[in-house]
Parts: sequence; C-alpha cells; structure tokens
Amino acid sequence: MNTSGTTAERHVPVLAHRCLELLRPALADGGTLVDATLGLGGHSELVLTALSAVRVVGIDRDAAAIALAEERLAPFGERFLAVHTTYDRIGEVAGGAVDAVLMDLGVSSLQLDEAGRGFAYAKDAPLDMRMDVTAGEGAADLLARADEAELRTILYRWGEEKFAPRIAREIVRTRSTTPIERTGQLVEIVRRSIPAAARRHGGNPAKRTFQAIRIAVNHEMDILAAAVPAAIDALRPGGRIVVLAYHSLEDRIVKQEFHRRSTSSAPPGLPELDEHRPTLRLLTRGAEKADETEIAANPRSASVRLRAAERIRENP
Repeated sequence: MNTSGTTAERHVPVLAHRCLELLRPALADGGTLVDATLGLGGHSELVLTALSAVRVVGIDRDAAAIALAEERLAPFGERFLAVHTTYDRIGEVAGGAVDAVLMDLGVSSLQLDEAGRGFAYAKDAPLDMRMDVTAGEGAADLLARADEAELRTILYRWGEEKFAPRIAREIVRTRSTTPIERTGQLVEIVRRSIPAAARRHGGNPAKRTFQAIRIAVNHEMDILAAAVPAAIDALRPGGRIVVLAYHSLEDRIVKQEFHRRSTSSAPPGLPELDEHRPTLRLLTRGAEKADETEIAANPRSASVRLRAAERIRENP
C-alpha cells in the first residue's frame, strides 16, 4: 500500500463545510451521525472536531479504508466506531433511530490512488476493482466470464457508453487468445474499439468502461437503491440526511427517493390521510454543486451533486 503523506493529506473531503452546515441542526444537542461511506474519514473528522458531543458510526466495505480512518480518528476515542459492511445495512448498524446520515458516494480517494486496486485507467495494475477485496469476483473474473451480450449491457447501463457493442466484441475477441488481467490491457482494448475521431475529445476514452465495470463488480447501484430508503428509515424525526453523488446514475436514485418521500401519496382529488403525508422535507433546491474555488483546490469535486433532506415524521 502506498502510505506517502498522512491520511488527511491524501484525502480532501468534498463540500465538507456545506455538509457540516446542513447536518449541524440535527446534531446541535449531540447524538449520532452515521457516516455511511467512511472512506478515509475526512467528513467524520470535521464533524467530530466541530461538534464535541456527537458520536460517529462509520460504515465502509473497504477494510483498508477503515484501518486508515481508525488511525486518523483515534484521538476521538469512543466517540468514533467503524463497521466493516455495506451501507444498505445501515438499519442493522444503527440499531435504532439516529440523528443524521452522510453518504459520500462512488469510488474513494484511497481506491483511486492505490494503483494495485485496479480502479484507475491511468495506472497499469492488476484488474480487480473490488471495494471489498475479501468478497466477490474481481473485474478480471467478470471480463473472463461474461458473454458479449452481458458485457454490452453493463457498458450501456452503467457507463452510458455509446460504443458498448464494439468494446464488448473486442473484449470477447481478445480474451479468446489472451486473458485480460491488467488495467493497461483494458485501456488498449477500449482505444482499439473507439473511432479515432471520438478519442480526441472528452478525456480518456476508457473512463466510461472503467466506471461501468467497477459498478457491476461492486453491485453499486443495487446497494445504493436499497441504502437510500434504509438511511431515511434510520433517521429520527428532525434527523437529517446529506448525500453527495458524482454521476447521473447515483444522483437519479437519490433524487427519486427524496422526491417520493417528500411528496404526498394521496390520489388526486381524495383527502390526504396520515399515511399519505410526506416523511421528508427537502433542504436543497435541486442538487448543489461545488463552486470554482473548491474545484480548483480539489478537482474531484467538479462532478459532485449534493442533496439534503430532513425527516419530518415517523413512517405511517
């Protein structure tokens, strides 16, 4: 593992002070924040420092991230607890109503920066991409197993890759003679599959393919679709949830669940009964973005979309 620099230096949390501003009213008297995507602990550190009566429970499926976050947050003692699991199990982890939930979605700084994890298309490395290296199949296994139709679906659905048929066909052709086991091989396959004119614009042409395969390997969208309602259900009335998404697939899931929970379900023309009333109040108008100053200081914030809501009543 590359351990150059402190954990704090390696990870700059996105929109950290805005997250704190939105979470603070729910934590003003202390209570518990569930940092459902602990990562390297940047957001948790800010909350623990700013709000001295708050306890943080951090969830992450990446054991390496937990180890680094625990080291970083050790000075806070029993105010911090880390749990190694996926964030759709937030209800089990919380064990009762909590005051706030933070979700910082997508791939973490640690996973991108550690070449050996295989997440980065700019670094040649073994093709793994698992967020939890103790479970499931890696990217190389997926590329060896999936047929052309499944690969095409993965690239279309999770990467929104318009050249998905060409790339899927080239993966199958290549693996018939040579196992695809390294990120550099996959980058070259994508380069060969995309017309030269399309490669000249929009950054590295492998970006969408790597995103799609990473999402498929880690079942990210299925877990997120279960995690957002579970997080809302874990909140007490007056509790708050803040979610940072980094691409349209993530943001769409968050937006739809927030809309569903903040809108009356009463049929048109009929009285609104208790069970029809919203359980959320939206705290942001649409999705907030990072400003130019933050993007300049932290380029990973360029694509962020922040949404927040407050729980206003119990479930019916």
